[in-house]
Amino acid sequence: MELRSALEDAGTRIDAFLATPLGSRSRAQRLLEAGAVTLDGRKVLKSAKLAGGETIAIDESLDRAEGPADVGEGEPAEFGVAWEDEHLLVVEKPTGVVVHPARGHHSGTLAQALAGRAAGGEQGWRAGIVHRLDRDTSGLLVVAKSERVHRELKERLAAREITREYAALVEGRPPARSGTIDAPIGRDRRVRTRNSTDTDEPREARTHFELAEALPRHTLLRVRLETGRTHQIRVHLQAIGFPVAGDPEYGTVGLLGLRRQFLHAARLAFTHPVTGEPVVAASPLPADLASALERARG
Repeated sequence: MELRSALEDAGTRIDAFLATPLGSRSRAQRLLEAGAVTLDGRKVLKSAKLAGGETIAIDESLDRAEGPADVGEGEPAEFGVAWEDEHLLVVEKPTGVVVHPARGHHSGTLAQALAGRAAGGEQGWRAGIVHRLDRDTSGLLVVAKSERVHRELKERLAAREITREYAALVEGRPPARSGTIDAPIGRDRRVRTRNSTDTDEPREARTHFELAEALPRHTLLRVRLETGRTHQIRVHLQAIGFPVAGDPEYGTVGLLGLRRQFLHAARLAFTHPVTGEPVVAASPLPADLASALERARG
């Protein structure tokens, strides 16, 4: 397997970077320790940090504990299309759909459902995918149909020229109607399956929010990502004491009858990389979140 790191991966430990394509961080570390990974042709330690733009080669045959993930076709994932032309599409991802294959999720992913329709990027197993959403976060993603468009969208994402807005219902009410959470995020020092502001591997993270609706015990927020770290909105809102409603990892499970976190990627806006025209796509709340919102209003 050969991968290429992006500029926005600068500062990421190589074992963390490889965790998704290899299925787990432990497998990535095992291959690094076996000398099966090279960074621009050089063997590296698992603690090595990326500079961005490197070529990473992996000899999976040296993994004696287990073989590579068996990425099958399976049942195609369901998705909607909010905007499309011959160059790109904006996809509406339902809750429960994984964006691309990883260990434990070998089939039924969005990337597989887009096979033959999306293109671009060094990693064929997620062709065309520009950014991602957590499995149980619904909403909008932009997907490229060519190498050129994928490259330009990734560059605009890194330059923070793509507006990504979310609807988030949180427990309690922030003291200000708007604000910015500027706190680095990385793997939590104690609970290694979580991300946190309490970390030995901090990466810049910045989230903006504003009040959309004040409710008796909850607040509906419009949230805008400036950076895009794993679980960023969920971690940041929990860190300031207002966790996302229903969040099974960072909040209260089952709140308002929710089976997942109340987080929806509601709006995407950017300049089209080919035509130069503005692209704006919006997605309404799905039924489960709309019902929870009504319960919160009650």
